Amino acid sequence: MPNMSKAVQYASPRNGFGEALVTLGETNAKVVALTADVAESVRLTAFAERFPERFFDVGVAEQNLMGVAAGLAVEGFIPFCAAYAAFNPGRNWDQLRVSVCYNNANVKIVGTHAGLSVGADGATHQALEDIALTRVLPNLTVLSPADIFETRAATLAAAAHDGPVYLRLSRENEPIIFDSKCSFTIGKARLLQKGTDVTVVVTGSMLAPAMIAVERAKSNGVSAELLHCPTIKPLDEAALLTSIRKTGAVVTVEDAQAVAGLGGAVAELVTTKQPVLVWRIGVRDSFGASGAPKDLYRSFHISEKDITAAIMTAAVKKR
Repeated sequence: MPNMSKAVQYASPRNGFGEALVTLGETNAKVVALTADVAESVRLTAFAERFPERFFDVGVAEQNLMGVAAGLAVEGFIPFCAAYAAFNPGRNWDQLRVSVCYNNANVKIVGTHAGLSVGADGATHQALEDIALTRVLPNLTVLSPADIFETRAATLAAAAHDGPVYLRLSRENEPIIFDSKCSFTIGKARLLQKGTDVTVVVTGSMLAPAMIAVERAKSNGVSAELLHCPTIKPLDEAALLTSIRKTGAVVTVEDAQAVAGLGGAVAELVTTKQPVLVWRIGVRDSFGASGAPKDLYRSFHISEKDITAAIMTAAVKKR
């Protein structure tokens, strides 16, 4: 596992998406990009400048964004429609459900600015419910990469996948954990740290805090196994069950609502196939607030300190 105690570099996962999309545009003439008046924010400017005939800005009309993307997919294109996750899929969920998922249309939905990490933008722009909204839809694959390089690889994997994909991205500059050769296989978890006492399951931007928490738990005598799930749907059930059967306890970590998100998916799995105690780190039935991301993590109890405490509690309570 990378050592988070060392100095690390930071970059926004959005940059990885923008770079990967230009690469896709160069190699596949069927790849098109759409947005709803936020091209710069979702990193589509470079694609728009390079391939203006394949870029569409529908204005502040997210329902239309999804409808146009569905139509392009039906005509054989591979549309990436990108906007803030609070509005895409938050505002256009009906169009996502019916026009895209019901028809199994090959649309790639990119929701940026997800989670509390949006910070000062506040509750209206902090998508905390998007995992719950997307993972319940038939045919829809849900991806949540952690850093710029994993996002780049996830974007390429999404383009190669035949069917609708939701790609969840944070806005902030996140620690760079993986390298430029990072690969991505849809449906596969990453085992980053072996352990025996507790399984920690994390997704997206919470990977770096979870890594720090695992190291802190280790210094306190608790061996935690760390599984990063950049694919939330389909969940890597085999990897999760193998780990859980060894450790006998689970802590899930996400920058999203704890209900019906990654934690909900893991809880559903263990209750049917390997009943164990599950602690869920996430926002608890609350809207977000305006503030610095680290302050919000502390306020909403999803910080490194909170994750460490959950790991320590899980190790004791399972006995």
